[in-house]
This record gives sequence, C-alpha cells and structure tokens, in this order.
Amino acid sequence: MRSMTSKELRQLYLDFFVSKGHAIIPSASLIPENDPTVLFTTAGMHPLVPYLMGAKHPEGTRLVDVQKCVRTGDIDEVGDSSHCTFFEMLGNWSLGDYFKKESIAYSWEFLTSEKWLGIDPSLLFFTCFEGDENAPRDTVAYDCWVSQGVKPNHIVFLPKKNNWWGPAGLTGPCGPDTEIFYDTGKTPCSDDCKAGCDCGKYLEIWNNVFMEYNKTVEGTFEPLAQKNVDTGMGLDRTVATLQGVRSVYDTDAFAGIIASIAELSGKSYGESDEVMRMFRIIADHMRCSTFMLGDQRGITPSNVDQGYILRRLIRRAIRFAMQLGIPEGSLTKVAEAVIDQYGEFYQELSVNRAKILDELTKEEQRFEHALKKGIREFERLVSGLNGSTIDGVSAFHLYDTFGFPIELTQELAAERNLAVDLDGFNEAFKAHQELSHAGAEQRFQGGLADHTEVTAQLHTATHLLQAGLRKVLGSDEVAQKGSNITAERLRFDFSFPRKLTPEEISAVQDYVNEAIDADVEITCEEMTVDEAKESGAIGLFESKYGSKVKVYTVPGFSREICGGPHAARTGDLGRFVIKKEEASSAGVRRIKAVLIHE
Repeated sequence: MRSMTSKELRQLYLDFFVSKGHAIIPSASLIPENDPTVLFTTAGMHPLVPYLMGAKHPEGTRLVDVQKCVRTGDIDEVGDSSHCTFFEMLGNWSLGDYFKKESIAYSWEFLTSEKWLGIDPSLLFFTCFEGDENAPRDTVAYDCWVSQGVKPNHIVFLPKKNNWWGPAGLTGPCGPDTEIFYDTGKTPCSDDCKAGCDCGKYLEIWNNVFMEYNKTVEGTFEPLAQKNVDTGMGLDRTVATLQGVRSVYDTDAFAGIIASIAELSGKSYGESDEVMRMFRIIADHMRCSTFMLGDQRGITPSNVDQGYILRRLIRRAIRFAMQLGIPEGSLTKVAEAVIDQYGEFYQELSVNRAKILDELTKEEQRFEHALKKGIREFERLVSGLNGSTIDGVSAFHLYDTFGFPIELTQELAAERNLAVDLDGFNEAFKAHQELSHAGAEQRFQGGLADHTEVTAQLHTATHLLQAGLRKVLGSDEVAQKGSNITAERLRFDFSFPRKLTPEEISAVQDYVNEAIDADVEITCEEMTVDEAKESGAIGLFESKYGSKVKVYTVPGFSREICGGPHAARTGDLGRFVIKKEEASSAGVRRIKAVLIHE
C-alpha cells in the first residue's frame, strides 16, 4: 500500500479518472443554490442534482471532482478519531453513461493496482443492498465484485438503512449503493462482526451509489429515465488509512493546524485524552469556519441559518481554546494554518484571506467579552439551582443576553450532570420571535429544488430580481450571496451596505414586472467561461463552473450563467411582488418575493 499526502491523493484520484475519460469539474460552493432543505452542501451529488435528473452537463457524461462538504449533525461527536464537520469528498460521476460493471471495475483498479493505491485486496470488504419492497436485492453489484476477484465471504448484504443513498433533500434521485471497507486490524467486537459494523474494525472508505430511482413528494420510488453513478471517497479517512495513522487528525492535512494550536497553547497534542480532544475540536471547527468564511458564497456569523452554525463553531472553538490557555484573539493563527494547507487548491481561501481573518477577529472579540460574563452567570445559575434541570427561560436568557448557543449551555450542563429544559427554551425563543417580529427562518422546509413549473418560474424571477437590483443600486454594489426557492416563494441574499428605500424596492419590482410584461422567450446557450464573460453574463466564474457553462438570457433584461431550471417565457411568471427586504448578516441584505397568478 502506497503512503501519500492528502494533496497527492487528491491529485492521483483526479488523474485516474481523467485517464478513464472523465472531465474535472471544480468544487461547488458550500452554500447550496436554490435548495431549501439543507443549510450546506452535504455530499458531492448535491450540486449535480439537475444533471442527475437529466439536464445536460456542459462537460459531458463522465465527471470527476473534489467537493467540499459540511455536515453538522455530529458536532458533539467531533473530537474522536474520525468525526469532522468539514470534509472533502472525492467523486466520479456517470450521467447516463456507464453503470455498475464499469463503476465497480474502476473502484477496484484504483484501490488495488500498484500503479494507484496498491491496497492489499485481502483487507477490503464490501456491502450491497439486500432489497425491500421498493427495490430488488442488488445481485448485480455482488456479481461485479466477485468478477473482480473478491471472495464471496468478503461481501455482505445489508438493508436500506445501510446500503441505500437517499436524495439530498426530501425528494430527488436515489438508489442502492455498494460500500467499500478497509480492515483496520482491530479485534472484532463479536462473532457476528462484519463490514458495516460500527465497532471500528471496518472503516468505510468508498461508496458507489447507483441512482436508479426518483423519490417523489408522495414518498414513492419511480425508475429514473437516466441511470447514474455517484461515487464518494472521503479524502481524510482514506489518507489516514494510507498513512497508517489512528485518526484523521493525525494525517498531514491537520499537521500544520495542530502545530499552530500547540504553539499557541504551550501544550502537547497527545499529553492527555482530554487535551487531545480539545485540540481536535479546535482544529476541526476552525477548518470548517475558515472554509465557510472564505467560500465563494461566503457567509458571516449571525443568529440564523448558515450564519448560526458558523457562529456556533467559532464560539465552541473559542471556549475550548480558553480552556487550553490560548491567548484571546489568537484563533486567526489557526485559520492562517488552514489557509496555508488548503489555499493552493481552494484558491478562494487565499483570495479571501483578509476577509476570513477580519470576520474571525470580530467574532472572537464579540464572544470572548460575552463568554466571560455568561460563564459567571451560568455558575451563578447553577449554584442556586434546585434539582438537576436548568429551566428553559434561564437557558434562553443565556442565549439572548450573553450569546450562548443553546448547545453550549447543554454542554456546560452535561459536564455537571445537569439537563436543560429544551422545550422550555424553544417556547421562550418562539415568544421572543413573536414579540420582536423577527420573522427569521430557523428551519428550512419544502422539497428539493426541483423541475416543477412553479419553481422554474421562481428561479427565472430570481435572475430578473438580481438584474433589477444591479440596475437600480449599481452593478458594483450588488453581488449574489445566496438564494433559496420553495414552491411558495423565492429568497435572495445580496451584498449591499444599507437598507433599501421604498422607492428602490418599487423600482426593482417594476423592473421584474416589465420583463414579465414583455413576454420574451428565455434562451439557453452553452459556451466557454471566457465567452460567457465576454458576452456580459454574470456568475461565479472562477470557482463554481467547469470549462463550459450554460448561459440563460432574458433578452433585454438578464444574462446569467446557471444550471437551470427556468420558465420558457417571462409571460408565464404572473406578477412579481416583493414581500420583505431585511438584513441577513453584516453587509448582506435579503429579499423575499412571490409570484402571483391571477
């Protein structure tokens, strides 16, 4: 087995699939575009949903990428040997091209060939979908593995909870998968221990998803007209395997980050289990926060949506940094180590270096001041507590007055074997929202951004809205920072330093309705990035798209690169009405609008 750095593995993976006829596409943003069901890009397939559903990708039917992802459901687990909030997913894609046979052959070659990773085949184990009422047992995948030389006793069939990849949201493409595990050499937990067991003996390193179905809003599974392959290999886990280290935090990817924490704290990473856990939490949270701040749709700390997660990560890192004795305001040094490690490949980190460090400094200053007061308030609260539960009103007071995320209060309470009345906290929070008319969305609802007529119309309206904002407010002032579309409304975030006047809002609304009244045909052209720039199209050219892009044009009104879907004519949109204009975060405004059909 070849040992290599994370940078070497990333490049080797791309090189292998290029040799198999795949085109390299760049990582999409961490902030999903027009998907209300998730806060962040959680998997490599997420940005490619329109193409998995049948839209033509400008780069063809065979693709390979390294997608940056964030999953925050396991934040409390960060600190062990494998959990991370940010991760890189190596992925290769077949959009209606090859299927199970070729996909499995490619995976086997890359993993076991001495030219590539050179892993001992006897250490690899596999799982396949056992079948249920929605889809049959995947004997095809099983037979493909056996044809590669895999011993039958290295393959097990597991149910849908183990070997089925659902859609990124509530609806969308999905199907059975086959997962690849590496035998770590640990003692099995029982006689029944096998691939798929979570005891740690078998480490999942690759997942091949065979997208054969579309999950509908009714919860049924319909065969996809276009069968696709979506594979994912976690870079950190695979590097840990190749380097023979016990944890993803012991790989070269984290070496500089861990070293910066050691220098700041004066402590050794491995001096105790608790110190090691704190090092890992800070390293993970600062890596994730740096990528969020530096993303091409970069966000800033706030009390809602993605900004709330970012704030929680930064403030959790600050808390553990204080416990390690790291001087106040020093976490920018850790962020610099992250940029140094990843900035060459993810150039947005280097480009946005000053912004990252500035936003991090401001958030550190805000929280460190509040934290000291908040901890004193927490200690006072606990000292006078009758029983073992902190009431919801007190927990909300810590949040509202001292900026304590509820999760931080829960952590502090758990360290003292106390509980927190979460229902009471939520009630107090809701009452506060109603009193202040905050109207901030705390959860995303609705189905995956789809190809229905309504969402296509709203998507087109979003393009027209941005064009109107740029005309009324100035193209140099306005840049898209995010969008979110449900079947009921659109939401658009954009850079702008102040609240819009009623006259400006009216002018933007009139611009969109003028385009609708013109009833012009919406056209789509494929062209190179340079051609798109020269044509006057707007978009995130440098980091989101490949060498070719789709440019959607509303003649006389809007020209923008986009993956779709869109209405056929502007006259189909109805009447455009802006319902609200408000602040989203520092320097970012938010508009919510609807289309009304008479």
